[in-house]
Amino acid sequence: MATATHTLLPEEASATPPAESVVVRFAGDSGDGMQLTGGQFTLSTALSGNDLATFPDFPAEIRAPQGTLFGVSAFQINFGSTEITTAGDQPDVLVAMNPAALKVNVDQLRAGGLIIADEGEFTERNLAKAKYEANPLDDGSLAKWQLMKLNISQLTLDAVKPFGLGNKEALRCKNMWTLGLALWMFDRDRQPIVDWLNQKFAKKPILAEANIAALNAGHAYGETAELSGPMKQHPIAPAPAEAGLYRTVTGAEAISLGLVAGAQLAGLPMFFGGYPITPASAILHHLARLKEYDVTTFQAEDEIAAICSAIGASYAGQLGVTSSSGPGIALKGEAMGLAIMTELPLVIVNSQRGGPSTGLPTKTEQSDLYQAVYGRNGDAPMPVIAARSAADCFDCAIEACRIAVEYMTPVMLLTDGYLANAAEPWRVPDMSAYAPFPVRFLDAVPEGGFLPYARNAKGARPWVKPGTPGLLHRIGGIEKSVGTGNIDYSPANHQAMTELRQGKVLGINVPDQEIDLGEAGGKLVVVGWGSTFGPIHQAVRRARLRGLDVSHIHIRHIWPMPGNLGSLLKSYDKVLVPEMNTGQLKTVLRDQFLVDAKPLNKVSGQPFRIAEIEAAIDAALA
Repeated sequence: MATATHTLLPEEASATPPAESVVVRFAGDSGDGMQLTGGQFTLSTALSGNDLATFPDFPAEIRAPQGTLFGVSAFQINFGSTEITTAGDQPDVLVAMNPAALKVNVDQLRAGGLIIADEGEFTERNLAKAKYEANPLDDGSLAKWQLMKLNISQLTLDAVKPFGLGNKEALRCKNMWTLGLALWMFDRDRQPIVDWLNQKFAKKPILAEANIAALNAGHAYGETAELSGPMKQHPIAPAPAEAGLYRTVTGAEAISLGLVAGAQLAGLPMFFGGYPITPASAILHHLARLKEYDVTTFQAEDEIAAICSAIGASYAGQLGVTSSSGPGIALKGEAMGLAIMTELPLVIVNSQRGGPSTGLPTKTEQSDLYQAVYGRNGDAPMPVIAARSAADCFDCAIEACRIAVEYMTPVMLLTDGYLANAAEPWRVPDMSAYAPFPVRFLDAVPEGGFLPYARNAKGARPWVKPGTPGLLHRIGGIEKSVGTGNIDYSPANHQAMTELRQGKVLGINVPDQEIDLGEAGGKLVVVGWGSTFGPIHQAVRRARLRGLDVSHIHIRHIWPMPGNLGSLLKSYDKVLVPEMNTGQLKTVLRDQFLVDAKPLNKVSGQPFRIAEIEAAIDAALA
């Protein structure tokens, strides 16, 4: 943020302002309400017309010991008057509510960036918890950044004193004081936050009034304190956007809406069987609020019961859906094989997180690609789709529903913790532009008799609702005879059925792979999948502006892969594959297309930074 004073000339004032973006990170204790603060700042930013992307970063513990390094919760938002595709490489502004928040986050702040610290929390005890030997606000260790020390705790207590709250309850309002100051800094409207607080605390009006008073006090402090030094009001112009209805959406919300839309396009009621697990639980929460769209939600006693209930719903003629993260997907593995063997439609959403085992429950990773493509006993092929952004989750969910019902197969949809929790503006689509794919159940005995495993041109068997007269058939996990579905252990039959199931999946109509940026053929192509889209796209864009011969390809259909992908990859001299794992897509590309794909791997639980990929591009072309 600029700190120098400059008098605008008339021609400068009337000129189009340059496109710009700002990255702000709110950080504090896990009880300081940083996710709520960031969420409400995101709302006000979206209403101001800026493009944005967010990154909630919080600890796995429900309530870590207060003031400790591993209890720090942060929320980062990148917003601006230009296209935003990532949550930002480095914050320009860091709001640190305590010493631990400062220590964990300050090294990520860009040189010259602004620190706003609550000096009221920099007590000897809190400094010791954060492993500071001296107070960093006073010892000069923060010299390469701009520092603004405010006693936010005391200013909050003063603002809410008239409401008679206890000290502990009053200090819970300091996130609203901080939000008020941030709204002033970037010229945001407070009214939507005021309305939200009145709604949230409708049954406790004193708390609503106290939080509103804190919000207004923070805003007024910026207006009236005539602050010297780095903190200035810094309006950001709206970003250009197509006309239409917009809303902010997280990946979990977009998947939920997409699943409902997919079921509607198929003409089916939807049944969701789930079990709570981070970061997938939000899908169950959102779908539970959409009952009016013929959605049934069921919170099962465990992961196995959740998927089996969804398979049962599909057998009964509904669209069965289940959701989990890596550990839960592992538990669902046998039941996925059952859905493949019985050839029933099923959508499985995997919101990936850091692993193995419990791993990093609240951090992001892309390490379940092998699990999605190969991770079942026997030859058990399954289509796999990966969403690239929060908004893209909507279309990917519809595509998963379409493939499931048209090809009578389970489908896995991959997202990750970053996509599930991150928010971005989403232009609400015109659903008339989406082609329906209505399901036709077999409801009468065909001429020549009923064969439950007869196949249409897509390799799909007929879908029969149980109890339909004349269409009684066996169902279960034992190998079936070709056509009749009777139990058949013979070697030739198992060979034939395995090849039929494989051929059906490999024959799915997948669109040709497009080039997201650049041209077909050249010195280097950067190939990604999933949530790496934003940093890859920006890194390739920057490299191309510097004259480098590099292109970007992002794969949505992980299995089966687009038919033209192999020839497209072979048209480049080098292939670079950035992934938040140890090289899983790289290995699949090498196996399928015999290309010498090179990995760029990151397994820190944090998304790629644009600069990391840009440096890898430079190294590959050196």
